[in-house]
Amino acid sequence: MANIISLGGLQVASRDELGQAMAGGCTASSCGTKAGPADMDPATWAKVKDHPCYSEEAHHYFARMHVSVAPACNIQCNYCNRKYDCANESRPGVVSERLTPEQAARKVLAVAAEVPQLSVLGIAGPGDAAYDWKKTKATFDKVQSQLPDIKLCLSSNGLAMPDHVEEIVAMNIDHVTLTINTLDPEVGAKIYPWVFFRGKRHEGVEGAAILLARQMEALDMLVARGVLVKVNSVLIPGINDAGMVELNREVKARGAFLHNIMPLISDPAHGTHFGLTGQRGPTAAELRAVQDQCGDGANLMKHCRQCRADAVGMLGEDRGQEFTLDKLPETVAEDGEEKRAAYRDWVARERADRRAATEAAQAEAAALAAPPMRVAVCTKGGGRINQHFGHATEFQIYEVDAGGVRFLTHRRADNYCVGGHGESDRLTEIVRTLDGVPVVLCARIGEGPRSRMAEAGIEVIDACAMDYIETALLDLYADRNRSPDAGALSA
Repeated sequence: MANIISLGGLQVASRDELGQAMAGGCTASSCGTKAGPADMDPATWAKVKDHPCYSEEAHHYFARMHVSVAPACNIQCNYCNRKYDCANESRPGVVSERLTPEQAARKVLAVAAEVPQLSVLGIAGPGDAAYDWKKTKATFDKVQSQLPDIKLCLSSNGLAMPDHVEEIVAMNIDHVTLTINTLDPEVGAKIYPWVFFRGKRHEGVEGAAILLARQMEALDMLVARGVLVKVNSVLIPGINDAGMVELNREVKARGAFLHNIMPLISDPAHGTHFGLTGQRGPTAAELRAVQDQCGDGANLMKHCRQCRADAVGMLGEDRGQEFTLDKLPETVAEDGEEKRAAYRDWVARERADRRAATEAAQAEAAALAAPPMRVAVCTKGGGRINQHFGHATEFQIYEVDAGGVRFLTHRRADNYCVGGHGESDRLTEIVRTLDGVPVVLCARIGEGPRSRMAEAGIEVIDACAMDYIETALLDLYADRNRSPDAGALSA
């Protein structure tokens, strides 16, 4: 068995250590030397390499933290209800505690000491970070003076953003997310009942037009000053879906780094206008179709988890309830920065090894001409297949063919194992969740759930436990298309 160690709660091991230790495991490869992806300039890579929202690769390794210091908002969205003290609900605008800047700084220090994966502090509300600017700035100032290695980032609807761009640049905030849902004020009027601007409430088309103009101004100003901008757009069927391709092209033309098209979360229990009036969210197929239509526009973010405004941890997990004010320690360990530095050194080595391994596997797969395979992966992070099937609360969906591996999306489901026992109803839901995905890779699975999944037409493979995701997928693709023994990796 390989020498697996724990670093910041994440099981890790070098590929050389793993070698062929896992019986039936995938092939190993030597360490590479690339500093970053070939299609990105070094300056941009330096900004995004540790940011889990701006880099698909970074989300395997790094954690984010949001502090809920900005409750005030200057617009009303029909999909938003900033509920308070809702610990089990995961969606934007929801928080369990609203913090003062002083409380937020104390919380960030505590989290940074305990979570070495932490690389980013964000303010995403629960209102608007640019409108509630005094609290946002005070929080960033306090944190930056004590944790200079943590990146700062904020999210905004854009209405107040142009007023603070110069301060943002001066504070070295080089990541900003703007929520822009449409280029058409007529459509905007169906999303925003009113906006509050320059001391006056503006309703309908007039308000939506003001908001759009300020959003475009903010985007242009930020890009011109070298700030990376991610544009979020909520896909609302029958309202703004028809204009999403045009919006994607426009934000690309204006220099947006990423475009995140995310589904409307619409449930009457949330108390939003759209939820109460029956406006549905898009199906997974509808979301994918719109994303596919935007293939020639701005780069798309597909690993978004639509986080709470007080989320803590890796994307796909939320440890916020571990760090509520009543649970914070009186004193904070002083070796947090050292632990974060050691973790980042490990990530740099792991990334180089992972890229080299992927390139080696890709070279073999590139010679094959076969249809794409869609595969689900159970992972706890680190870019490896390192999670028990029964513990997975989400499945990361990939597509692999001769051209390489592409991350498609993630699909959530309640974990099958509860208290050491499997829940039959949850397994039925997992089968439904994995519709259209015939193969699952995990670290381990019991024979009972494996058989039930097979009966549903889904093959679950645990022979590549602890291998890199990309190499396992490429090796599986090559194995299935070069050999008559189609079950070689599932033995």
